[in-house]
Amino acid sequence: MIRKLKSGEYRLYSRKKSPKSGKRRNLGTFSTRAAAEKHERAVQYFKRR
Repeated sequence: MIRKLKSGEYRLYSRKKSPKSGKRRNLGTFSTRAAAEKHERAVQYFKRR
């Protein structure tokens, strides 16, 4: 899940909420949406390696 921040950057969040905090885990902040999408694919690949 990618969200645009007020600063203009994009942040990648985990799809599921963490049971401990009830919030989504921050998986990185990127200057462009394309970079965030690229990293999201890398995360999905790593999770199912």
